[in-house]
Amino acid sequence: MRESKSQKIERAAKIVQILFKEYPNSKCSLNYKSAHELLVATILSAQCTDHRVNIVTKDLFLKYKKPADFAYSNISALSRDIHSCGYYNQKAKSIQGSSLSIVEEYKGLVPNSMEELIKLPGVGRKTANCILGEFYNQPSVVIDTHMIRIMNLLNFTKCNDPKKIELELMDIFDKKDWVKLTHMIIDHGRAVCIARRPQCSECTLSPLCPSVNNK
Repeated sequence: MRESKSQKIERAAKIVQILFKEYPNSKCSLNYKSAHELLVATILSAQCTDHRVNIVTKDLFLKYKKPADFAYSNISALSRDIHSCGYYNQKAKSIQGSSLSIVEEYKGLVPNSMEELIKLPGVGRKTANCILGEFYNQPSVVIDTHMIRIMNLLNFTKCNDPKKIELELMDIFDKKDWVKLTHMIIDHGRAVCIARRPQCSECTLSPLCPSVNNK
């Protein structure tokens, strides 16, 4: 039986209630003290664990204290400093390029709109939404691999395109829950709905998950 939009919205609300009970302390696991530090950390987090990023940024943010330090850095030295995060050459270019734009076009301040953020080198919607939601307290949905996988399992989307999924979820979930939703889904994906071995029998979302019977 096909689920109507109103039924999806109702099911989504129930899922959020359960997630809030299960993961009341869910939050961004990246360490940062400014919008720019969050931007750098988020760029580094691509194809890398947040734990590893936090290890690297502990020293990185002592060496590079402000956007200008990254903007006018030696790119080879910056690459070495972030080497263990993987894809270090590309990430160094993205960090330096975005920092240069922030310094020269935005007076050292990280923009607070999606339109301006995604113009920065190396900054896509995921990084932009993270900054908007975490630092600027603007309702936004970050779509990472956990969100793509679990939202497909929950049948709230049937695609793998992050932007399409973002718009679909914004249409189903309450705006006040958008930022927290991603963190709770990430925690759920790490603890219970694990990619290669989902613990469906222990999952509190099982009664509301259409994929349970398909496993």
